[in-house]
Amino acid sequence: MATATESNVLEAQVREPGNKNVARRVRQGGKIPAVLYGAGKDAAPVSVDPRHVTRILNSESGHNTIFDLALEGGERTKAMIVDWQYEPIKGKLLHIDLKRIAMDKKLVVTVPIVLKGEAEGVKQQGGIMEQILREVEIECLPSDIPAHIDADVSHLVFGAVLRVSDLPHSDKWKFITDAEHPVAHVTSVKEEVAATPEAEAAAAAAPAEPEVIKKGKQEAEGEEGEAAEKADKSEKKEKK
Repeated sequence: MATATESNVLEAQVREPGNKNVARRVRQGGKIPAVLYGAGKDAAPVSVDPRHVTRILNSESGHNTIFDLALEGGERTKAMIVDWQYEPIKGKLLHIDLKRIAMDKKLVVTVPIVLKGEAEGVKQQGGIMEQILREVEIECLPSDIPAHIDADVSHLVFGAVLRVSDLPHSDKWKFITDAEHPVAHVTSVKEEVAATPEAEAAAAAAPAEPEVIKKGKQEAEGEEGEAAEKADKSEKKEKK
């Protein structure tokens, strides 16, 4: 079950909707812009304290934490973080999306998989453990979200594959990820082969490819429009 953060209340203030300039002013004031949606209500632009958001994201249950959102003006609702954006260089939080949560309605979340035990293929056969899938998608009530799902790999040998169907099951949740999707297996240790002089010469002559820098999500114009679209999709998904 998802555990509470140090303070299970996130305070939010109503803010002016707008573009990058408005969002920049919010950040200069020590807050970050956010959008609150869900439960059949219109998307609302708000601002929150990034330190409290970071505390939630770094807790055991992470973004699956259910907390009380106290909105300036009176609204108080259960909520969770469904999306967040970091500044790619300094790693500062730029923006988050918050969703109102109905505690009596099931929702789909991703939960981390934690491998437990030392595999026979590692201990006795000299192999290395490779985790192929690190998160699994499940459907459950908000109060039943596990912080993680433990997978026992002690029995794994060469040739054996741990799949989603082998993970611990519970009547509190249903797996959405394909049951046949591989989670982990034991693979052989790859030996480093020394390059021949001919191979080194060929590599030196090859034109260098441009470096691709993976960037984090950037702040986008029209954040309320994007959130409204997410809210619409979310509502449709909940009604199915």
